[in-house]
Formats: sequence, C-alpha cells, structure tokens
Amino acid sequence: MNNRKSFLKGAFCGALAILLVIGVVSCGVKANIVSSGNKRVTSDTGRKLGVLHSLIDESFLGEVDEKKLEEGLYEGYVSGLEDPYSVYYDAEDTKSFMESSEGEYSGIGAVMTQNKDSGIITLTHVYEDSPAMKAGLADEDILYKVEGKEVTGEDLTEVVSRIRGDKGTEVELTVLRGKKNEEVTVVAVRDTIETQTVQTRMLEDHIGYLSVSEFDSVTYNQYVKGLNDLQGQGMKALVVDLRGNPGGNLNTVCDILDLMLPKGLIVYTQDKKGEKREMTSDEENQFTLPMTVLVNGNSASASEIYAGAIQDYGLGKIVGTQTYGKGVVQQIFDLRDGTCVKLTIAEYYTPKGRNINGTGITPDVKVEYEPDEKSPEADNQLDTAVRELKKEL
Repeated sequence: MNNRKSFLKGAFCGALAILLVIGVVSCGVKANIVSSGNKRVTSDTGRKLGVLHSLIDESFLGEVDEKKLEEGLYEGYVSGLEDPYSVYYDAEDTKSFMESSEGEYSGIGAVMTQNKDSGIITLTHVYEDSPAMKAGLADEDILYKVEGKEVTGEDLTEVVSRIRGDKGTEVELTVLRGKKNEEVTVVAVRDTIETQTVQTRMLEDHIGYLSVSEFDSVTYNQYVKGLNDLQGQGMKALVVDLRGNPGGNLNTVCDILDLMLPKGLIVYTQDKKGEKREMTSDEENQFTLPMTVLVNGNSASASEIYAGAIQDYGLGKIVGTQTYGKGVVQQIFDLRDGTCVKLTIAEYYTPKGRNINGTGITPDVKVEYEPDEKSPEADNQLDTAVRELKKEL
C-alpha cells in the first residue's frame, strides 16, 4: 500500500458535478503551486483588461465591487478550459472545501449530484435524522431553488456554500418531487453533521447488506467496522450498494479495495506526459465470500473504481444500470492566498486497462429501478442482487 501514498497526496477523484452538501470529496492534502513561467497571459491581455477597467470605471451605471471583478477573472480563466471538473474556488468556497474533508461540519445532511449536461441537481441521499430529513427532504428530490433563487446550471460548489452555514441558522430550499415535479418548499435548520457514509444490515439467508454513500476520509473505518459487524453475525454473502454514491477520496477507495482484492493492481492513472502511476493491493487481506455490487447512473468516480476492480477480478457481479462515467482524477492546488484551483490531472484505468470516462461501467446484470407505490420500501434492484447471490449459496 505504501507505493501509492505519495502519489495520492492531492489526488481527487470525486466528480465536480457531484458534491456533498455536508462536504466534498477530497483527499484534503493540498499541493503548493509554483510559478509556471507560461506566457498565456500576454501584455496584450493586460492592456485589454486595463481598457475594460477604464470603461467600467467611466461608464458603468451600477456600483462596482473590485474584489468580485478580480474573482471573476480567475473563475473565467479556468472555465475557459471547458472542463466541467476544473474549477477556481474563492476564499469562502475554499474554506468550505477544506473543512468538508474533516468529516464533521455544519450543514443539512444530504448528498447531491449534478447532471453534467442539464445542470439539474438531485438529492441522491438524505442522511437519517439529519436537518434535511427533519425538514421533509427525500432521496431523488430535484433541488430547484435556494433562498428563492433558481440553482439549476449553477456550479454545485457555489450552491453547496449557500446551503451550508452556521449551526442553528435556517436555509429555505425548494425542490421538485415525483413524476409531476410537484414544487415543495421547506426550511431546514443547519446543524453539525458527522458524515455517516456506511450503513449495514443483515438480510435473509445471512446475506449482508453494506451501503456506501460516499468515499470520504471517515469511510474506511466505517467500512471496516460494518464489514466486521456483518461477519460477526455469520454473513455468508455480501451486497455492496454504491447507488447514488458520487465518488470521493481516491486514497480511501483504494484502501478499501485492498481489503477486498487479491494481490495485484487496483487502478492506475496516466497524466498528460504519459506517466503511469499504479495503486496495488497486497496479499494480507482478501474477501472470499460471494458478493454483488449495486450501481446506477449516479454511481461515479471512486464508485466506478470499486465496481470496475470487483468486475475485472471476477469477485462479484455488478447489478443495476450503467454508471456515471467519470474516469478522470483531479488535484487541488493551493494558491497561497486562501483560494485554490482544482484541475483535472490524469485519466484512470481499471485493472484490465479500461478507461470508463464518458461511458461508465456496464453491469453484468442490468435491471432498472422500478418504484412500487403500494410498497415504498420495495427495491427490485436489491432483490435481483440477492437472487444472484442465492444461486451461489
């Protein structure tokens, strides 16, 4: 495991369009930026900015916030890359970004994803007994407004910053719910949230169920505890549920896979220079019981690394629908003034050399989720995963 530690400093594999209201998916280690010496910002650019500044100063009717103009320059520069995963963060967003890696922060307790094409933000997981749940929010709600302002198409990190806030303060959220997109407005009272990323229970025939909502810094210990608890109850097979899991910390998912895989390759990355970096598992641990992995279109990034590795090693069947398709890695660069920039630095490949960027992981057993209005707790995808395991018991 030590061979990947240095590489993983600063590596970030959660989807930009898929962030957490109660946090973000980051390794929490920053890489210092140095002067690159590039000449992309030319003297002509400087002169043009000077002309614009003069025109605004002389002619613009409204009030001018010089700080916002400056921040807009940086945001626009990075957005010119036309990469949905590369973003400049101002001081406020950077503070929220870094705090979120600690596993405890003030927010509402919900995981959200953003469709990279439509810009629609969806709640994929509302934490049990969280402010979001108490306010009446539910999984699959579409976030429409925050404090009365529409948020579709806005950068998710900025939306997250507006939803988070001091403990005890309120935030008004409007969501669209159900097939008829019923508009529902609620007020959530922010509270301190400790991320509970792993949930377990024992199903029939001693089939263990372990869901992972994200691969955060706290997830590894929660995963180990959950797995040990299930094994202590006499587990004979395992369902790992990664549906709605937006990804997260590359280090975390590799450490977890080291518990599951035989000795060998977990994942490798390749940067713009063609340099490859490999993350491997040792022979100390290997999960040997029958298993299945549940995925859907919101299973992304680190979730796809997990599912891809299990599939490539033939350790279990992947059940559900095509995954998100994020096969690139980001790194956080500290700009030394309280701000930072996140840039895509590499592509990643499964143990068999598959790059799933833009395509995703294809399940071994394809099954669409079919809601049952008469029985809201029914889960036909989970039922399928369990049936597959029973064939091996």
